[in-house]
Amino acid sequence: MRILIPLPDHDFDVTEVAVPWQLLREAGHEVVFATEHGDGPPQADPLLLTGVLFGQLGAEPEPKEFYRRLTGEPAFRSPIAWAGIEPEEYDGLLLPGGHAPGMRQYLGSGELREKVARFWRTGRPVGAICHGVLVLARTLDPDTGRSVLAGRRTTCLPKYMERSAYYLTAWRRGRYYRTYPAYVQDEVVAALDDPGQFERGPTELRRRGTATDDTPAFVMQDGSYLSARWPGDAYLFARRFAAMLAADGEHPA
Repeated sequence: MRILIPLPDHDFDVTEVAVPWQLLREAGHEVVFATEHGDGPPQADPLLLTGVLFGQLGAEPEPKEFYRRLTGEPAFRSPIAWAGIEPEEYDGLLLPGGHAPGMRQYLGSGELREKVARFWRTGRPVGAICHGVLVLARTLDPDTGRSVLAGRRTTCLPKYMERSAYYLTAWRRGRYYRTYPAYVQDEVVAALDDPGQFERGPTELRRRGTATDDTPAFVMQDGSYLSARWPGDAYLFARRFAAMLAADGEHPA
């Protein structure tokens, strides 16, 4: 199957892109990347490769190794432009996150949202993790004028996570962890028909999910839509998305 992953030119989350890419490739899928203009390889948030504070709060070694491999892939080095996306040509759409300022190019793009709305109408699997859920919260259904998430259950980066990261690092990194004045959770919840549709997930943050342990991870699936909270959910998120693709392939529209 062909999976589309749109990205900004820079500042996306290392783990939320590299882990799904690696696991989807292992499952035999083709992954296509797209940036605004398609003019060269995008760049991950550099602080997640070196560490946000004193070498800490960055990506784990295995996702960093996946990212190293990814940067050599032709599909990553020569992405297509958002304008050239034909949503009906893809079997799945994956929307990663990231919080550094460069993410606003992707999170705030009306052009990208138009493509996302078209893909959403196909009913094929859509996955969004962390800030990536904002793309869907801001994408309007042309028939209703409401967010495509209005009637769905979802998670996203919880407010307590975003606030804690900001307070911990503001003395050194300023507003690095505050992409927008509004918290991600607040904007996502405002797009829902009922605040009760939001799922915060467990509050255990000392460990991340890994290739062999999903215990600390959390995802929320509602039909053909899958969401996750942060990089610590990336392995479970990728595995569940691959399972959705397999199930969708068994029952094509």
